[in-house]
Amino acid sequence: MASGTLLGISGSLREGSYNRKLMREAARMYDPAEFVEADLHLPLYDGDLEAAEGIPASVQRLADQIAAADAVIISGPEYNKGLSGVLKNALDWVSRTKGGPWRDKPVAIMAATAGRAGGERTQWLLRLCLTPFRPHILPGPEVLVGNCSEEFDAEGRLVNELYEAALSELMADLRKASV
Repeated sequence: MASGTLLGISGSLREGSYNRKLMREAARMYDPAEFVEADLHLPLYDGDLEAAEGIPASVQRLADQIAAADAVIISGPEYNKGLSGVLKNALDWVSRTKGGPWRDKPVAIMAATAGRAGGERTQWLLRLCLTPFRPHILPGPEVLVGNCSEEFDAEGRLVNELYEAALSELMADLRKASV
């Protein structure tokens, strides 16, 4: 039986991305909850578009999902030493919606990357970008899955005990924060 709603946001659009796998693994560990995956197929932020047409329905849906969730997990890749354009675009669009959906929302962040650092920069930048919205960002443990192509089995489960333990602890902390 589900207990609350967990929203998952992957900063990668690719269905088979390692960040999507990490997000789904986090949701499995957070369980029981209704798990909702956000759709970041959004138009590029454009002030002229907003002025002419208002907030796109896809953006408002994302803002409503954030507001309705008991907790949010964000798993983002590190592209060129920063967060993905897809994730930054979503944050920019949601910032234009009414009601402050991020305010006091428990948020856990994580990253899976091909490099050995595991997404340290993307996590730092994501914290920086989220700060103006005043969510409750968990300070850790940091989940930084480096060399990610070697860290998941065929079913998308983490195979490294250290990563699995850190993610399990992060999800337990997120569950406590969402009560």
